[in-house]
Amino acid sequence: MEESDTIITLIGTKLAKVGNEFIFKGAAKDCDACKLNKTCLGLNTGSRYRIVNLRNGGKHECSVHDCGVLAVEVVEEPIKMSVESRKAIKGSTIVYEPVSCNLPNCANFVLCRPSGLRRGDRFTVINVESELPGPCERGYTLKVVEVKR
Repeated sequence: MEESDTIITLIGTKLAKVGNEFIFKGAAKDCDACKLNKTCLGLNTGSRYRIVNLRNGGKHECSVHDCGVLAVEVVEEPIKMSVESRKAIKGSTIVYEPVSCNLPNCANFVLCRPSGLRRGDRFTVINVESELPGPCERGYTLKVVEVKR
């Protein structure tokens, strides 16, 4: 992990433990009036983060978290997704285009349509894992990759 990969954010004191993971769901209504909201809201909605360090500085008041918040360092966890086999090249940059599929009961749907991603998001392929765990019901030739923003 490079130091530039870490992001400083605020998280509820009860959740602020090294190793804890969370998915950032976006701002709550009460965040609009907070003077610290830029620190909390600098994360990508729908992405999974892991706390890697607690920062000194003490507890801050928060209208969302009843016991206040602490400053922590987090890293965004890699995202597993499916891509066309021809795009599954380690180190390459890809632009997210959701697979044209509307079969939410398919075993591969979560890999083909990961939550929190938007058309046009750019990623770097950090690992090419394998073919899909089950057959594609649409007949696409896809591979499972891990990507980072």
